[in-house]
Amino acid sequence: MANIFIISAPSGSGKSTLVNEVRRSVPGLEFSISYTTRKPRGSERNGCEYFFISRKEFEAMIRRGEFLEYARVFETDYYGTARRFLEKAEKDSSDLLLDIDVQGAEQIKAKLPDAVSIFILPPNRGELEQRLRKRSQDAEEVIQRRLETASREIENYEKYDYILVNDRLEDSVEALKAILLSERLRRSGRADANLSARAEMFRLDRIRERLRPILESFGEAAASGK
Repeated sequence: MANIFIISAPSGSGKSTLVNEVRRSVPGLEFSISYTTRKPRGSERNGCEYFFISRKEFEAMIRRGEFLEYARVFETDYYGTARRFLEKAEKDSSDLLLDIDVQGAEQIKAKLPDAVSIFILPPNRGELEQRLRKRSQDAEEVIQRRLETASREIENYEKYDYILVNDRLEDSVEALKAILLSERLRRSGRADANLSARAEMFRLDRIRERLRPILESFGEAAASGK
């Protein structure tokens, strides 16, 4: 049985960069590329960042039961994880890494409760806004919508097994690697004390105090109407 790792984060938190770095350095990971009905942005290519398909094609896949999970985001576009990636991971004796939003994560955990879930947070709301603007991919309206969505998504952090604050990329990559490898070894009955200790630092109950100012930065923005 493949280990399933769920990674979720607000848009702009650096999740994709983290995932790409970890995929290069952790062997035996099958990565699920999501399907979406939205249009490609910037240099995105079909089959790399996403599989870009029409709404008609997506809804046909829903009817055929081809998704492990799917959701409609911003009430406009569908996103979903194809079941075939889990089947391939199990066939290849690999683990499955899912880069999905909080809606998808909830669906996966309901179906596969042993899945390990990891939530990535930005250092604060101001840093998240700066990162979104630096990408220069979205109009102002879209940026504001992403910030509002981030505030709602962050409220789900307590549903996750591990929390990473992505303030320094190098540290976050090492932390994520420690979580993946320690869980893999633990579940195979070959625990590594050093890796386990490193991973445990990012358990919710261990990192809760560090999260307080981050959560407050989003709450203050909401209170001020920004």
